[in-house]
Formats: sequence, structure tokens, C-alpha cells
Amino acid sequence: MSTIRQDAWSQDEDLLLAEVVLRYIREGGTQLAAFEEVGKKLSRTSAACGFRWNSFVRKQYKSGIELAKKQRKESKKGVTPNVSYETNEVQSVLTEEQTDTLSISNIITFLGQLEEMEASYVKLQTENQYLKQKIIKLENDINFLTEKKRELERSMNLVEEDYKALIEIMERARKMVVLQEEEKSKVKFQMDRNGNLERVQK
Repeated sequence: MSTIRQDAWSQDEDLLLAEVVLRYIREGGTQLAAFEEVGKKLSRTSAACGFRWNSFVRKQYKSGIELAKKQRKESKKGVTPNVSYETNEVQSVLTEEQTDTLSISNIITFLGQLEEMEASYVKLQTENQYLKQKIIKLENDINFLTEKKRELERSMNLVEEDYKALIEIMERARKMVVLQEEEKSKVKFQMDRNGNLERVQK
């Protein structure tokens, strides 16, 4: 899957955009379909292609657009377009576009794009710094919670050991009580002829 590009447009890309859009106008297609075709070829979104066309490229091809509309009307009427006229017109448009590359408006547009890119870069830097600080904080929290977990595990082990010891003590005490009761049950007293109690073994 290709990554959507966000870098500045080159002159070749502008030329491809113009050629495709003019072809769609000439053939009666929609500009949206043209933007989608260009977007696939340049790995850009159709919205980006539409924005580039409307904000910059269209101004360079006014005569080319008029020519394409005229050819579309002629083709609907069944008139064969004048190929030589079309070629000369497109060449003149291209020549005009090439000589106008370093015009003030182009430079201003380019500087505007650079400014937008710089603003995006600064924003990304700020977000990156924020995310780094957040990661450091989360790592500290993880270390703190890990230490707490170890302390709880140690405490739990001590409680378990104390519980086992208590159970053993209770078991011993129970056995002692049972033995004492057994001992008591083995002894029997009876009265002798003189009226004295004497201990008799069972």
C-alpha cells in the first residue's frame, strides 16, 4: 500500500495534473474523476489534487481549459477537432507556463507552502516532545508499580508463612488436648472399704 504524500508539488506533477484534467474536460468527464486518476498515479489524495488544481495549476492553463471546452462542444456536434490547432495551443500554454515558473505569484505560493510545511514540522516536533515526556512518565509509573507489586508479594509470602505456622501450632494444641482427654479417660476412681478414693486403671 503506497503512502499518501504530503511534500511539495514538482513541475512534472503539475504538468501531469493539467494534462489529465484537460483530457477529462475535452472528453466530457468530471474533474473529480480526473483528480482521482492523478491521485493514484502520484500517491496523493484526490482532495490534494483538487486543491492543487484550483489554487495554482488552473490559473496557468486558462487558454487550455477554454480550448478543451471548445473541443468538447465540437465533438458533441460531430465536428472533427483541428489537431494541429490543438497541438499549437497546448504548446503555447506549456511555453507560457514554463516561462511563468519564476513569477512573483509562484514564488509567493512556494513560500506559503514552505511556511505551512514549517508549521507542520514545528507541530510534529512539539507533539513528539510531548509523547517522549509521556513515555518517560509511563515508564516511571511502571517501575513504581512493579516495585509495589514486589512488596505486596513479599508481604503476602510472610502472611502465608505466619498462617502456616499458626495452623501448625493449633494442630499441636488440638493433639495435646486430645491426648490429655484420653489420659483422663483411662483413669478411674473407686471407694475402698475405709471410704477413701483410690485410682484404678481400666
